Amino acid sequence: MAIDSDGPTVVQSGQGPWGAPPGGSGGNGSRPPPGGGGPWGGGSGGGPGRPGGPRPIPDLDYLIAQVQAFIRRLIGGSGGRGGPGFRLTGGRPILLIGLAVLALWLASGIYRVEPDEQGVVLLFGAVNRVTGPGLRYHLPWPIERVELPSVTRINRTEIGYRSGGSEGPTQVPTESLMLTGDENIIDINLAVFWKINNAVAYLFNTRNPDALVKAVSESSIREVMGRTPIQPALTELRAQIESEVLRQTQQILERYHAGIDVTQVQLQKVDPPDAVIESFRDVQRANTDAERMVNEAEAYRNGIVPRARGDAARIVAQGQGAKQASIAEATGQAQQFDAVLKAYEAAKDVTLKRMYLDTMRSILSHAQPLVVDNQLKGVLPFLPLSVPPAPPGSTTPQSAGTPQSAGGTTPGTQP
Repeated sequence: MAIDSDGPTVVQSGQGPWGAPPGGSGGNGSRPPPGGGGPWGGGSGGGPGRPGGPRPIPDLDYLIAQVQAFIRRLIGGSGGRGGPGFRLTGGRPILLIGLAVLALWLASGIYRVEPDEQGVVLLFGAVNRVTGPGLRYHLPWPIERVELPSVTRINRTEIGYRSGGSEGPTQVPTESLMLTGDENIIDINLAVFWKINNAVAYLFNTRNPDALVKAVSESSIREVMGRTPIQPALTELRAQIESEVLRQTQQILERYHAGIDVTQVQLQKVDPPDAVIESFRDVQRANTDAERMVNEAEAYRNGIVPRARGDAARIVAQGQGAKQASIAEATGQAQQFDAVLKAYEAAKDVTLKRMYLDTMRSILSHAQPLVVDNQLKGVLPFLPLSVPPAPPGSTTPQSAGTPQSAGGTTPGTQP
């Protein structure tokens, strides 16, 4: 018998593999299995433990005690079978290395989820749970593993070109050249911006999500351009094309359950092919000049037509006023005539005399008054009662009381 200096473990010759002598109690004070014999009850005693008979079920407490004894011997450096004094050296370092490896294996399950990520934990390859940002733990590989997709980062997919080169974007003609609705060729560069809205669907519903977004976006832009003429696509329909491509791309990705949300589509370049781009630009400049001239003509028309309409309205208003004035004057004259007629019919002599006096007053008010002397013979003397207008260039007007005659003589003289 040999006693280990590191512990009270006793190693005896003739022990079984778990340190218990056949048919007796072990060195650790545990009891033997029922029926005698070895640790599994296979001894040579009679009864149920005899050879060829049914094997009894080992006692659970006994098995646990035997395992504990084996571990203690392993830690203490004792060997298994062997005679007295047999010792297996180097057992403690091996155990420490094993424990260190076990600790490292268990520590490998610690992982960190960044604020822009989600942790998808897989249990034997199947989705088990989704974790949020922070320090997390999962069972070490190969039991569990974790995927950490970034769910808030905006990803960019380029169609028709590749950016990031030292000499600027690199064109990819096989992707950028497309056929328009009027059977022309157009060169388009497209950028698609997207993010992950479902981490599980993004990881497991499609094999290559980036390639899927690129293929779906290219298919959508080709379909939209296939029904759009080239001239509107070069000018005013760019925003409409972007919105239509975004809508179609999102619909297709939703049918695939890709877990991707398209946020924006930008047309980086919409030009004719390089071989004919100068001719297209000349046509575009000509169209711009034509549009400018049309706008100038529209502005001139918008200035002339309202002014002419205003003049026409003014003339019509003046005509209507003159019409109303003439009608009113004629109506007044008719009413005056009717009044005079009624007065004439009532008193003819008085009315005739009044009409005569009114007529003479109207005539004499505009005639030059003359005073004639019936006593003079051969001469027609007169006396002007109004001052005649001064002749041009004269400075002294004639007096109103200076008598004159037609023959240039004064009254009372002979010719």
